[in-house]
Amino acid sequence: MAEQEHFYDAGYHNSNLQLTQERIGRTKNYQDQSTICLMPTPTGYVHHKVISNMMGLMIPMNQKFHRIFIPKMEVGEGYSKTIQDILNDPHLSTWKYILTWEWDNLVPPDGLLKLLENTDKYDIIGGIYWTKGEAGMPMIYGNLQGEMNFRPFMPPAEQIVPCRGTAMGFTLYKLDIFKDPNIPRPFFKTLQEYDPSVGARAYTQDLYFAENAGKAGYKQAIDTRVKVGHMDLNSEFVW
Repeated sequence: MAEQEHFYDAGYHNSNLQLTQERIGRTKNYQDQSTICLMPTPTGYVHHKVISNMMGLMIPMNQKFHRIFIPKMEVGEGYSKTIQDILNDPHLSTWKYILTWEWDNLVPPDGLLKLLENTDKYDIIGGIYWTKGEAGMPMIYGNLQGEMNFRPFMPPAEQIVPCRGTAMGFTLYKLDIFKDPNIPRPFFKTLQEYDPSVGARAYTQDLYFAENAGKAGYKQAIDTRVKVGHMDLNSEFVW
């Protein structure tokens, strides 16, 4: 009588449960990653290349993702009003993240997935992009290794780099930050003023918020694996 063959294979993922657990831990697939993407459009229009790029963004599997365009408003005012509207909404206020995406930026397809990997370590984390022009500067501000300031600095490649301030070109914020009473309202403010008690102050809306978030204890970083192109909308040249 022939011996019956018995075939069994536990499968790839069962073969090394530790590696599987580490992979799942990095992607956070079993956590709430619901994300509201905000794109300001000061002119009311978005370039077709940016729209095509947005349509190609990979969304975490089985997670909620919603896009909101903010037309014809000053950027800081638009962000502040829209986020306050979200907080006032009984449904959207329960979501996990706000993703800001500027109207002239092009992002890698897996950019959001990579930013989400480090949300257990940082409250605000963005991709790396540069100011426009041949003398462009990296938009990462305030090296934690130096004195307190918001000067841009050159970050190392392919790393998560802590900092004191991020720009908003492609940046992920925990929504709970905006529920914190220690964060001043409006959240984002483009500011240029002189106060005799403190001297002259000038902020773009992103660094105004970054300073207040830092004072409230929130950790910020740039992920230089997420390389964001900054497009000149007239020439279509990408810096």
